[in-house]
Amino acid sequence: MKQLYTLFALFMCAFSSFAQTDSLQLEIQEIENSLKYQYGEISLGDGLAKVTVPKGFKYLDPEQSEYVLTQLWGNPASGTTMGMLVPKDKGVLDDDAWVFDIEFDEIGYVEDKDAEDIDYNELLATMQADMQEANQERVANGYEEIQLVGWASKPYYDADHKILHWAKEAKFGEAETNTLNYNVRILGRKGVLMLNAIANMESLPEVKQSIPVITSSVAFEQGHSYFDFDPDVDEVASWTIGGLVAGKVLTKVGFFALLLKFWKVLAVGAASLGGALWKRLRGKKEEVAVVEDAQEEAVS
Repeated sequence: MKQLYTLFALFMCAFSSFAQTDSLQLEIQEIENSLKYQYGEISLGDGLAKVTVPKGFKYLDPEQSEYVLTQLWGNPASGTTMGMLVPKDKGVLDDDAWVFDIEFDEIGYVEDKDAEDIDYNELLATMQADMQEANQERVANGYEEIQLVGWASKPYYDADHKILHWAKEAKFGEAETNTLNYNVRILGRKGVLMLNAIANMESLPEVKQSIPVITSSVAFEQGHSYFDFDPDVDEVASWTIGGLVAGKVLTKVGFFALLLKFWKVLAVGAASLGGALWKRLRGKKEEVAVVEDAQEEAVS
C-alpha cells in the first residue's frame, strides 16, 4: 500500500510539474507573440539618425521598448527610448535575455580633448562613492540599492569614428546575478546617441562580441554627425569624454556638481532585468525545477 501511495504521489507531482511548465511557457509565449519586431533600415528621431538592423538582431519600436523596460522589467518610466535591438534568437523574457536600448541625449557637441588623459581607475572609485550617496534617494523612492561592482570592460574611445564604449558590473539589491550595463556613446553634432546593453553578467562575452556590428549599424543622418559641427551656430557641451563615463562634468580642478538629469538616469533609472512580472515568471520556473528534482530523488 505504501508503494502504491508513493507511485500515486509521484504521478500527481509529475502532472503538476507538466501543467505548471505548460502554463508558464504559454504565458511567456503570449507576451513574446504580442511584440512586433522590425528589420531593415529604420529612421530614428524624425531623421536624426538611423539603424540598419544587423544580421542576428531584431528591432522593437519606442512604444514597445518602453513596455518591456517598465512593465516587464520593472524600471522607472522615462519615455526616452528610441527603440531597442534584441538578439534574433532570444525573447525579452528569456533567462539569458539581453538588449541594446537606444536613446539620444541633446547635450551639445562633446569635445574629446581629454580622452587620452583620463585615469579610469580613479574615475571608477569616484563613481562608486557617488553611487553609495545616490542609493539613499533610490531607497526613499522605493527602489533597490545599486552597488557599482566595477568595470566589466574598461572604457575605450575610438577617436577616428567618435565612439566611446565601456561596461559596468552592478548588483541590484539582493539579486543573485549581477547586472551588466554595457554603454556605447556615438558622438554627434548636437548630442550623443546612447546604446545601452542591458543584460546579466553571464552575457558579457556575447554582448562584447556584438559591439562592432552594433556600432556600425547605428549612425547619425547627414547634417547631424560629429563632423557636421559648426562652431558659429552649434553649442559645445559642458560634458567631456570622462564626463560621459562618470555622469559628471569634469573641470581642471576636478569633479563637481553631479548633473540632475544624468543622476536620475544613473541612480534611479538604471535599467535592470528584475521587474515584478520577470520575477514572477522566474519564480514559477524555480518551482517547477524543485518539483522535478524531488521526483528524481524519489525515483532514485
